[in-house]
Amino acid sequence: MTERRENYVFEEGRAAKHTPALPAAEERDDETDFGAVHIHNGVIGAIARLAAAKVPGVVDFVGGLVDGLAGIVGKRQQDRGVHVELADNGLVIELTVALEYGVYIPRVAGQIQMEVRKAVEQMTGKSVRAVNVVVQSVQVPPAASSAGEGTVK
Repeated sequence: MTERRENYVFEEGRAAKHTPALPAAEERDDETDFGAVHIHNGVIGAIARLAAAKVPGVVDFVGGLVDGLAGIVGKRQQDRGVHVELADNGLVIELTVALEYGVYIPRVAGQIQMEVRKAVEQMTGKSVRAVNVVVQSVQVPPAASSAGEGTVK
């Protein structure tokens, strides 16, 4: 009989150190009759990003210094501005965004939180403990900025 507790596997009276195939932060497995289902942080991040991008007023996702350094070592562009962490009682998702100039920031941030929570929970079955929204900048939308540039001399 094999039993797994934390990072050890217990087999027939002896314990052996076990190195999981996936890092602990990415071990979101659901046991089914057919095996385990693992949902990678990148998938959860992609769901969160797509849900947030649908909210009117969201212009872009902004990466910080960590994302810039991660880009050097191969972190994908679509991961920029999205961080997913597994907490004791659910997922904590942080989105760093640029919003459209003139929007009511608390309303847009609240919509982002609701849409991301709903999408992640519906698609993964995982509990979302928090969706933290960091508004790093406001930007004039591209269509408005190009129209305004032609009239200013």
